[in-house]
Amino acid sequence: MTERIVVVAAALYDGDRLLAARRSAPAELAGRWELPGGKVERGESPEQALSRELHEELGVAAEVVERVPGEWPLKPPYVLQAYRARLLPDSPDPRPLQDHDELRWLTPEQIWDVRWLDQDVPAVREALRGAGLSRCAAPSRGATSREAPAAAPQRSPGSS
Repeated sequence: MTERIVVVAAALYDGDRLLAARRSAPAELAGRWELPGGKVERGESPEQALSRELHEELGVAAEVVERVPGEWPLKPPYVLQAYRARLLPDSPDPRPLQDHDELRWLTPEQIWDVRWLDQDVPAVREALRGAGLSRCAAPSRGATSREAPAAAPQRSPGSS
């Protein structure tokens, strides 16, 4: 039996805005949007892995708040787990450092304006539901294929 590999993703919030990251690699995922994160390495907890991945990929210091209920299959042997997280007060703003070429803070009305990776859609829905944004949790059919104009990934003054 193949060992299961956990991939963690951050539903990273600034108020009610959710951070989305556009993949630049690998080629089959480039141009699609995801919740940032990565693989849990041997000896790490999922929370430690997510903090490490957010620092490596976005240059931020973040606090993992809670796990989003559910687990979603990826290409075997990978499974996706999502966690709600927030930037620490002294964290720099996120920047696309690895595997991404653009970041966007999406308001609840903009959540489905980007073309999410198929495997991230159920995690995004569940993260929104748990954040009290369930009115945004179910996109209309085809809504994930639209692209919105670029928005600069900046935190609101005084946010944490």
